[in-house]
Amino acid sequence: MAVWTRFRARPWSGPLLALFSGLAAALAHPPFGVLPGLLGYALLLHLLDSAHAEKPLRSAFWRGWLAGVGYFGLGTWWLGEAFMVDAANQGWMAPFAIGAMAGGLALFWGLAGLLYRVVRPNSAWRILTFAGVFAALEWARGHVLTGFPWNLPGETWKAGGLPSQAAALVGAYGLTWITLAIAAAPAVWRQERGGKTALGAAAAGLVGLYAYGAIAIARPTSQGAPITVRIVQADIQQDLKWDPVRFAQIVQSYVSLTAKPYAGKPADIVIWPEGALPASLNEVLAPGIWTRKAITDSLQPGQTLLIGGYRQDGPLDKPVYYNSLAALRRTADDIEVVGIYDKHRLVPFGEYLPADAFLTAIGFKSMAHLGDGFETGPRPAPLRVLPDLLVQPLICYESLFPGLARKDPDVRVLINISNDAWFGVTSGPLQHLNLASYRGIESARPILRATPTGVSAVIDARGRITPGARLNLGQSGVIDSVIPGKGESTPFDNLGDWPFLALLLISAVASARLRAGKT
Repeated sequence: MAVWTRFRARPWSGPLLALFSGLAAALAHPPFGVLPGLLGYALLLHLLDSAHAEKPLRSAFWRGWLAGVGYFGLGTWWLGEAFMVDAANQGWMAPFAIGAMAGGLALFWGLAGLLYRVVRPNSAWRILTFAGVFAALEWARGHVLTGFPWNLPGETWKAGGLPSQAAALVGAYGLTWITLAIAAAPAVWRQERGGKTALGAAAAGLVGLYAYGAIAIARPTSQGAPITVRIVQADIQQDLKWDPVRFAQIVQSYVSLTAKPYAGKPADIVIWPEGALPASLNEVLAPGIWTRKAITDSLQPGQTLLIGGYRQDGPLDKPVYYNSLAALRRTADDIEVVGIYDKHRLVPFGEYLPADAFLTAIGFKSMAHLGDGFETGPRPAPLRVLPDLLVQPLICYESLFPGLARKDPDVRVLINISNDAWFGVTSGPLQHLNLASYRGIESARPILRATPTGVSAVIDARGRITPGARLNLGQSGVIDSVIPGKGESTPFDNLGDWPFLALLLISAVASARLRAGKT
């Protein structure tokens, strides 16, 4: 105890513990799954309460920001792998990109810490204030400058587990509020008035999460007519993909896996990942070109191929490019395009450059070897790929956003194609799998997920991976499966963010009443 007292007396102990609190919270996320790390939120609340005794508001901002640096530094370190693909030109940017990402995203936590300090009531029920303020700033993180809702606190729970099922009720942002309120409660249990009651309520909330999850998972799903699918993962590394010498080999990898003999009924649809081939869809599918024939020959008549790639549109002298998913149907002796989906939510600095004119003028664009980027497609809408199959595509980054796609009761399955090869064998692709699976829970729709190097999977309407329907990082092969059943329309599907806003209102009303002494 004396050692702890001496440690806390050091001026650097608060900032160091703040950094540790964020690291602990990040470790609770998959693939680490160290759930005691959720106590990092309790530690952060304690540190912000300690900052309350200090006059400068900057102390609360500083501690919130440092916690965010730890959280986002560990949660997004894999970003540096993308710059190693072209290490000669872009490798130097990796540490700056990781630092800028962690420090920039941490500003939301710094602002949350500052706002909490301003409105903090002197009551054990300030856990509601903490949850409301931080959840609101997490919502802002998911929307400002197109947003980057990576690893929301509510997505700490492994998708498919019991607590994750609450996303069907309140979405990932609502589950963030619930998670923060529960995880922060140990910080107030010693409060003279209401501490033990608040902790007991948090414990009851945790039991409620698991109880609701058990009920939700037990609910039956509606199978519908059986539709078979083959997901192709060719394990093409990103640093080798654009070598012209390897182009024919890459095409051969995909078509040979596509044509692999079936143990049972041939697939109705075949799925290739985002950016499967290192050429535009215009080139690959041009009439008379060998790649079109190779793709045609790999399919059986009547099969539909969903292939990710970029495509060119507009006049030749002013072309525009889209990151797209094309649905191709094999006819008797050729293929025909039956649908196109263009990516709507683009990755800042990856697929488009914010403030393009300014950054081009100051030379950043040429220095960083950035191209012109993609055009934004329309808001996500369903795509009919078979007469009796309506799907909702989500390309890579789009799978991070709760409620991005419009609700349509006729959608049977979500199609998530992604190019996680950019991030190598790191935690990034595994985290992306977990986050994308939440979109299935929120909508009660299964997900068919295809990536070049892993993780590809068939995910059911409760966010669980179908046994035997997964290809891990670095694996090459196919997944042959039947599309799992879909569930009934969820409250989140019907109400969107309204339940989350109701939770924020609870925080606001409770904080106001507590500050006014009306408890």
